[in-house]
Amino acid sequence: MSKKVQKEKTEENPTVSNDNKVVVKRNIKDCVFTDLFSNKKYLLELYLALHPEDTGITEDDLTDITIENVLVNDLYNDLGFRVGDRLIILVEAQSTWSPNILIRSLLYVATTYQNYINERNLDVYSSKKISIPKPELYVIYTGEHKERPRELQLSKEFFKDAEDISLDVKVKMIYGDNEDDIIGQYVIFTKVYDEQRKLYGRTRKAIEETIRICKERNVLKEYLESREGEVVTMMMTLFDEEQIARNHDAAIRREEREKTTEQAIANIITVYRQIDGSIDAAIQNIMKMYGYSEKDATEIVQKYWDEVPVTININMPKND
Repeated sequence: MSKKVQKEKTEENPTVSNDNKVVVKRNIKDCVFTDLFSNKKYLLELYLALHPEDTGITEDDLTDITIENVLVNDLYNDLGFRVGDRLIILVEAQSTWSPNILIRSLLYVATTYQNYINERNLDVYSSKKISIPKPELYVIYTGEHKERPRELQLSKEFFKDAEDISLDVKVKMIYGDNEDDIIGQYVIFTKVYDEQRKLYGRTRKAIEETIRICKERNVLKEYLESREGEVVTMMMTLFDEEQIARNHDAAIRREEREKTTEQAIANIITVYRQIDGSIDAAIQNIMKMYGYSEKDATEIVQKYWDEVPVTININMPKND
């Protein structure tokens, strides 16, 4: 299956695990991020925003190496591309601050190198040193800037007290300070979307207003004009997936409450039987505790009265 087909399939359908639990892997903004930079024109703009000095690079020099999420809980990243055979760039878009991006980046770069080695049949056990591209790791952060650092480092975040670390990872943080480049425009898009979502909720109106405002402000205008229908469809599809996930979680919680209630009722009936309580007293107790009608409480108690084994030992106080 090609990457394009995989991506379309992911966008059209919610991801479902083996226990039928819907897992929404990406949020609305990540979806636009992925779609935006799947176009090499914008990918080249991204690269030049990171390396403005490298003016000789063309679209043909860029190769998409994004790790795809084919299976639930598979490792995947937002964007990865190779510049010839000299540079690997991995980029994540994050709206929530977390140092765990360093761990994820470590896994991304390890997986990317593994794929690179396998594709070229390189022998890592050979005495001859193999050649691999230099890695660059970035996070485009769209949340509150505050006093965030310009770089995160694995050794400083996770091994502060260690004197010697055998492995380290550095991730450069990008905050979209330059509103004229493609990165700054993407960050503005996310902020406009957040504002409209607060006004209109997760609705088509919020999406359409986000697109309208961004086009008026010349933010990702060309992309939004050429892909407006697709962007609306992608974002609405993810709204639906998120609702499916919420409904599923609500159903699970409801089932758990029902099971808990059912077990509690069975325990109450067991207690009444063990202390020689009457079935009528059990019915009245169930009505009082759970708000059942007499008819429903009677059906429930009668269901369990003869079926529930007496397993609870209660030491009743002896009368003097």
